Amino acid sequence: MPKKGKSNFDSRYPSVEDLRAKAKKRIPKFAFEYLDGGCNEDINLHKNTAEIREVELLPYYLSKHSGSNMKTKLFGHSYDAPFGIAPVGLQGLMWPNSPEILAKAAFEHNIPFVLSTVSTSAIERISEITEGQAWFQLYHPAKTELRDDIIRRAAAAECPVLVILSDVPTFGFRPRDIRNGLAMPPKMSIANILQIMGKPNWALQTLRHGQPNFETLRPYMPKNLDLKQLGQFMDQTFSGRLNEERIKPIRDMWKGKLVLKGVACEADVKKAIQLGLDGVIVSNHGGRQLDAGESTIRPLARIAEAYGSQIEVMMDSGLRSGPDIARTMASGAKFTFMGRSFMYGVAALGAEGGNHTISLLKAQLQQVMEQICCENIQDFPNHLIQK
Repeated sequence: MPKKGKSNFDSRYPSVEDLRAKAKKRIPKFAFEYLDGGCNEDINLHKNTAEIREVELLPYYLSKHSGSNMKTKLFGHSYDAPFGIAPVGLQGLMWPNSPEILAKAAFEHNIPFVLSTVSTSAIERISEITEGQAWFQLYHPAKTELRDDIIRRAAAAECPVLVILSDVPTFGFRPRDIRNGLAMPPKMSIANILQIMGKPNWALQTLRHGQPNFETLRPYMPKNLDLKQLGQFMDQTFSGRLNEERIKPIRDMWKGKLVLKGVACEADVKKAIQLGLDGVIVSNHGGRQLDAGESTIRPLARIAEAYGSQIEVMMDSGLRSGPDIARTMASGAKFTFMGRSFMYGVAALGAEGGNHTISLLKAQLQQVMEQICCENIQDFPNHLIQK
């Protein structure tokens, strides 16, 4: 059983923006820009958060209030808060050992941690840390044998939820990463070497934990790939475009809960229901794939209204605070996820970053619930101001 989530709140960083500013000072520029940036001109990146914050909540100040409880039941498990840690690729590049730091914090606070196929810890290690409670996100492999082997490993690790990713039919066009020559490990240009020399704590932690690698994929990939080789490997190994024919065998094979992440329209949710999926995560990959698309909150509201009674509707992309979680829940989400916010926390505070960020978001969300007289998570839609 997990330990009770400790509240390691550091009063120097009372917001995610404070953590972001500290993270920017602590890690090399190429790592921060990989974490912080979107695609093309970053329009959708900024629109995600801006349009969440257009949502307004109605407080009831004279209503009887017996306290607020943010516990949330999802897929048969009672979580202590309605938010989890979204899958993020290359986590150990941004802060060494960060997947394990975040998985441990999530387990202690009883919220879900989702491990990406292209993160820097293995399925088996994260399962060990979370006692089989971590979710796993699958990038769809091009080869059936590889797909089935990874799914078998996730099942053996007792992952309760498999998340399949739909919003990466192509790799996003990300100018910062192109300029920075991002590779795994990073291309050692003079600029990158100078950046690393300027961040000695990051460099020492990297030496301590070793160069980050795609640990889940290690059995399948050559070593020491540069950017060009990495691109070739990813192109050859993964085929991100999902369709019904690719989802059906996964549904047949996977006995746990199956979630489709990257949904942005009602038509795809309807297909997900027909295919027997258990949940969808409305997401635009944090604004990293399609700059000309909608923000996440707009399709969320439509999807929740149309299909919220038939499938679990969740959301990520753009949330940066407890009030953002409240706005999203009021708009119809059953659950929310954040990626960058937690990575800012770990990059800023190292081993304490996970606990601090979870504690911060819990405190912010609790304050909103008490302020508007919302006693439980399911009551949030009753506080939505319709426009």
